[in-house]
Amino acid sequence: MRIQLTSEQLENRSRFGAFAEEHIAPLAAASDRNGRIEMSVVKRLARERFLGSRVAVSFGGDGLDMISYGLLHEEFGKACSSTRSLLTVHDMVCEAVERLGNENMREQWLPLLTSGERIAAFALTEPASGSDASSIATTAVLEGDEYLITGKKTWISFAQLADVFLLIARDGEHGTMAGFLVPADTDGLVVRPISDILGLRGSMLGEVELTECRVPASSRVGSPKMPAGLIVATALQLGRYSVAWGSVAIAEACVASSFRYSSRRYQFNVPIFEHQLIRAMLTEMLAETKAARLLCYEAGYLAQERKPDAVEATLIAKFFASKAAARISADAVQIHGANGVSKNYAVERHFRDARVMEIIEGSTQIQQITIPKYGLRSYSENR
Repeated sequence: MRIQLTSEQLENRSRFGAFAEEHIAPLAAASDRNGRIEMSVVKRLARERFLGSRVAVSFGGDGLDMISYGLLHEEFGKACSSTRSLLTVHDMVCEAVERLGNENMREQWLPLLTSGERIAAFALTEPASGSDASSIATTAVLEGDEYLITGKKTWISFAQLADVFLLIARDGEHGTMAGFLVPADTDGLVVRPISDILGLRGSMLGEVELTECRVPASSRVGSPKMPAGLIVATALQLGRYSVAWGSVAIAEACVASSFRYSSRRYQFNVPIFEHQLIRAMLTEMLAETKAARLLCYEAGYLAQERKPDAVEATLIAKFFASKAAARISADAVQIHGANGVSKNYAVERHFRDARVMEIIEGSTQIQQITIPKYGLRSYSENR
């Protein structure tokens, strides 16, 4: 595995960081407070080709390699986790369409998505179906040359902003999971905002209810013969990779803030950095952040090279990094003392955002069930 970044990746990281510092960070607190991302930010993201940045240049994307893509999500995540989350869900849809959609679908939708003319959201979770995606109840029944879709989705990131949903439903004929591109203005589709959440407050969550929504048969992503769950797996693989890097971002932001604060905050006539217990906390925070980043690098390189171990590596990176972000953000709040629970300090927001990272794109507990399956296979083969 290659650790050293290429000159292009270093240049990308610098460009991403400069953009985030100038255009995203100043609005992060307001986004958290108001529960939304301003359209001016979305338009800037589109102009700079940060939406659908993994998509091929021929379809309007930037064709980013996986490491650069991870660096993009780290730099944006340090500034604002909600803005990073927009890239995540939008790009999950782009990834599924580019990899699994037919040529007509790619030509129709990808230029709209990469230009920001259309914002996409991924609609999988239901009121009674979260981690168990196989138990979804939303149905899609083929009637002539249209599908009739009925069901309810919830906790959908950027449902309030989305122009189109990649909606996962159960094929009424085959009983398997299938994906459909459903425009938000489809008759029978209603979006209800979800507000006052713990973290990622700017992610404009919503509940999506569909009552006999008719969409063309051509809106189905992939053919009926496609293996069940492939669309979900394709989208979630990219989503977990983004969340892993986003968790590193939260950890890095908390580490940086804690070093600055501890060197300037005096207690007992010395900076609190000089106290052994503070240094012990900083050591753990620093080491875990670096370890999480290395796991993300490994996942990125394996994915870029299309290695079979990429799925396992991404699961492990997401598992470790999200847990690390939760621990590190809690320690950052502790180091900041009473200021740590004040909205005047970003660690308060990072702490809340970090809690969400252990839930989305596969909870920590689901990862603990899933990851050992890969380990058993690997270690059994090596005996």
